[in-house]
Amino acid sequence: MYAMRLRATRHARLLQLTYDLLEPVFRRIEPLWRRIGYDRLEGPLAGLERWFKGPLFDCRMCGRCILSSTGMTCPMNCPKSIRNGPCGGVRPDGNCEIDTSMRCVWVEAWSGGRRMRDGVGEMRLVQEPSDHSLSGTSAWLRHFRERVPIGPGGESLRS
Repeated sequence: MYAMRLRATRHARLLQLTYDLLEPVFRRIEPLWRRIGYDRLEGPLAGLERWFKGPLFDCRMCGRCILSSTGMTCPMNCPKSIRNGPCGGVRPDGNCEIDTSMRCVWVEAWSGGRRMRDGVGEMRLVQEPSDHSLSGTSAWLRHFRERVPIGPGGESLRS
């Protein structure tokens, strides 16, 4: 999986473009998701997300994905699970101080971020700490549930 994770970072721009193409599709089907019920969709979407993101990003299913803010590199792969930059123990060769056979997740994130549109700028934003109660849940479903405001009658306030 480590090789795939590095490949995803090298192709961060392509992955960002793919997301940019798919997001409007997911926004359009969000009313269907709401009608079916987010609770009913949680299990199947979390499984799909695990199947897709697991091999590609070595995803840890933290439930609050920030790949787009970290150069398509999952910060949860850091042995210390640091979500806001390197710990200070990065070796001179760019490897992790804990797992010396692995490049520092944040060295890889910076590399991927340089390939993305405003990826380095996104990495400068402070991320929320991990909420371990979300572990194993679908970050995709949460992302759309939180980004599409719902009006008093249950209708989407975005078109």
